[in-house]
Amino acid sequence: MTTLTFGDLIEAGKQVAQELRTRESSIAVSESAAGGLINAALVAVPGASDFYKGGMVVYTTSARDVLAGDDPIPKDVRGATESFALIQAKRAKQLYRADWGIGETGATGPSGNPYGDPPGVGWVACSGETEVTLELRTGNNDRESNMYEFAIAALELTFQAIRA
Repeated sequence: MTTLTFGDLIEAGKQVAQELRTRESSIAVSESAAGGLINAALVAVPGASDFYKGGMVVYTTSARDVLAGDDPIPKDVRGATESFALIQAKRAKQLYRADWGIGETGATGPSGNPYGDPPGVGWVACSGETEVTLELRTGNNDRESNMYEFAIAALELTFQAIRA
């Protein structure tokens, strides 16, 4: 197993920042299981305010209510799913008036989540000129490792989507 570091995360954030700057585009983030690492990777880039609109960590029911705003999330959509990751990405883009949105959700460990998903299972999504999603299955129950894996996967997916 490769051990990812904050430096790896920062590098992924820099790649996204460069693509956004090249296209004069902006981004917003709604993450869950990664706990703020995606937002941190983007804000760590010097001058981030020229592309980063804002972000949130949707980790609780009250945070989910803020994400929903006046447009309730359908009752049948639960966390740690492709549908929820895509809703997160779309809502972040909308709420912060950004060109792109990132969504991330899943179970980082050491045990599964309340929905029955095992640790290491999650989804990331990007919404902008295109919409893409990616399922994650790390096969790992180490919380910190999964948080980094999820965050970097979200940034790499976003980098690919912006470049497309």
